[in-house]
Amino acid sequence: MIQAIGLVELISIAKGLETADAMLKAAHVELLEAKPICPGKYIVLVSGDVSAVQSSIDVGREIGADSVVDDFILPNVHPAVIMAIASASPVSEIKALGIIETFSVASLIVAADTAAKAGAVELIEIRTGMGIGGKSFVIMTGDVSSVQSAVDAGVKTAGDKGMLVEKVVIPSPHPNLKHCLL
Repeated sequence: MIQAIGLVELISIAKGLETADAMLKAAHVELLEAKPICPGKYIVLVSGDVSAVQSSIDVGREIGADSVVDDFILPNVHPAVIMAIASASPVSEIKALGIIETFSVASLIVAADTAAKAGAVELIEIRTGMGIGGKSFVIMTGDVSSVQSAVDAGVKTAGDKGMLVEKVVIPSPHPNLKHCLL
């Protein structure tokens, strides 16, 4: 079971690779993702116990320096977040839909975690910046009031960082939309 995750998002691919290497050498963490994203940014996502993730992210911020766009540490990440990042969510029924869109991967993952903890929702997908201009989004489902509560909570975290692009709640999505989501 994953205890904590942390991410450093950088504006340089070269600096991203250097940062990933330093983060892995700094602490006993598992590398979940290290990859370039649009538009020419790089993300490093690690997991492990809270102190190891904290040490790794601290080194990532130091090595990344002025190339760091955003970062986070989530000490008690909601399990649905990891599954949604991997596009492996077991959602079978679409009810109301909630979507949060941000300018950074880091702010989106924190918003998704906050949303998952705030309402009885299922995360369908977390899309992390590939092919969408570096923006990211999360799609969730549940009853209308739960989705609204979850979106409102997630939006607050992204909005506080100035990273929110848009939020949407669709109370009764068309049945054919399900094919695009699952």
